[in-house]
Amino acid sequence: MHNYYPLLLVGGIIGTISLLLLIAYGLVKDKKEAMGFERNMKDSEIMQRLVKYAAPYKKEFIFVGFLMLFSIAYSIISPLIVGQIEELVVGDFPLNTLFLYVAAYAAILLISMACSYFQAIILQKTGQKIISTMREELFTHIEALSHEQLNEIPVGKLVTRTTNDTNAISLMFTNLLVNLLKNFFVIFGILAAMLLLNVELTLMVLCFVPFIILFSVIFRRFTRKAYRKVKDCTTDINTYLSENLSGIKITQIFNREDVKKEEFTERSNALGRAKREQIFVFGIFRPLVYMLYISSVLCLLYLGGKGYIENTKFLGQTLTSGTIVTFYMYISKFFDPIQNLAEQFNWLQSAFASAEKVFSIIDLPLKLTDAEDAVELTEVRGEIEFKDVWFSYVPGEWVLKGVSFHVNPKETVAFVGSTGSGKTTILSLICRNYEFQKGQILIDGVDIRKIKIASLRKHFGQMLQDVFLFSGTIRSNILLREEGISDERIQEVCRYVNADHFINRLENGLDEEVRERGNNFSAGQRQLLSFARTIIHEPEVMILDEATANIDTETELLIQDSLEKMRNIGTMLIVAHRLSTIQHADNIIVLSKGKILEQGNHQELLAAHGSYYQLYTLQYHKDLLTK
Repeated sequence: MHNYYPLLLVGGIIGTISLLLLIAYGLVKDKKEAMGFERNMKDSEIMQRLVKYAAPYKKEFIFVGFLMLFSIAYSIISPLIVGQIEELVVGDFPLNTLFLYVAAYAAILLISMACSYFQAIILQKTGQKIISTMREELFTHIEALSHEQLNEIPVGKLVTRTTNDTNAISLMFTNLLVNLLKNFFVIFGILAAMLLLNVELTLMVLCFVPFIILFSVIFRRFTRKAYRKVKDCTTDINTYLSENLSGIKITQIFNREDVKKEEFTERSNALGRAKREQIFVFGIFRPLVYMLYISSVLCLLYLGGKGYIENTKFLGQTLTSGTIVTFYMYISKFFDPIQNLAEQFNWLQSAFASAEKVFSIIDLPLKLTDAEDAVELTEVRGEIEFKDVWFSYVPGEWVLKGVSFHVNPKETVAFVGSTGSGKTTILSLICRNYEFQKGQILIDGVDIRKIKIASLRKHFGQMLQDVFLFSGTIRSNILLREEGISDERIQEVCRYVNADHFINRLENGLDEEVRERGNNFSAGQRQLLSFARTIIHEPEVMILDEATANIDTETELLIQDSLEKMRNIGTMLIVAHRLSTIQHADNIIVLSKGKILEQGNHQELLAAHGSYYQLYTLQYHKDLLTK
């Protein structure tokens, strides 16, 4: 009995470690429940959805599976060949047979390496195609989100989902899935080979398998939590950077660099702590699996060496040196995939955590969708009518309260009123940037909810106060990447809206570089480019929201001249605080707290001595004082 004391000692150590892990597992589980920790999606659900993206490339994966058989064959056959070589060394040592075994080993090795190379190439190409498809689907869905939804989701979060998270998922298709399948077959192939070679030694190795399963189950929950925390912290820091790098000039103006640095350091440290927790979990799991491997090798060498030296049998079978060498290699190849599973499990949790976050965006229901019977608008005259329209951004807090008005084709209508009266909201509802709760909005007599959103917006040109220019050139910002428009047409439009005054002074003209957000142009220049961008697409209805705000007097004159020209193009809706810019409007609608107080042309409203008269008088005296 004392001969088996070393084996009992190994078993006692492994059993003690398992007990400690079970206790830790129980404590952490209770803590998670107390924290309200919840899994939003099951692994099986995530896997099913990911496999759907791979379905169109099943031929490539089948071919990769065929190549994988050669690598599996090498893992199973090579120990047998080495074992036979060992038998030759301790036996008669015939060189011809030795050379034959060595050649067979080399041939299997070379074939396996070649197959592994082609397998990697095919997987990388296929995996990138799959991720491109997923990334495009995600981006398309983001584009379809309503303004309300886009206001609720930080830009940094969307960037993280489209880049970092999809990159983490790509590991699953380019490496993880195939290697998991390969390791699965290697483990069971080696297990079958060991059973054929020596049942008793195989049973000894299998004694360690329950502990491998136990450790995997325990650490599965730890790694899942760790990876979620890393992903959340990564999203948090990306969101913070996206916002604060965009507004860094404001930070510098108000001398708040130190405060922002502390906030960034806090988020950076949170990410560092999350990564350390992740490394700590992984740093325990893999060494424990390696401990099981070393323990099984020690048991093999102890039993095999003892039996071979003392010429005794182990459970009825004689152990030869070839058997011991073969089993030593088999144990190594048996535990190697299991040890790799620790790292692959690491990647798997990362991929699942990323996939869950990507799907959380893809699964967002669109708040603005086309009706089943929605129609295409082929032509728009520009007649607009609001019928008792009610709208609120927050339920119960009405921004518009029963608004009704009518706009005739090619008429210019202006909206005035104090901040928060609902002017900009009206313009947003016409283009279906938001969905109103009550009432009806008609375009040429057709309810806008019965018109396809893309078709509706195609006939509108929107010029906002905060003009957004993309990185590129003046030409690309005017065309917005649309092809087939000549430079002559672009220059004609620029002259029409007076943008040629500053474009012609630029060294590169239409090819002048536009930096991020157009920060190398003034507010007035950006507004003129916005006018050109709108006019070149020939909209039937034009919307101007505070287009003359925050610009100098000289540029304002150019813009007013441009506005006067654009009145002849189609229906024009204007929001303006400066009443001097809307005096020639056909109809002026005065709003207050979501309701229409009065409407009429400039002269009619002045004669009525109502709210418009008071606003105009205040601005007139203010302008006199300024002069």
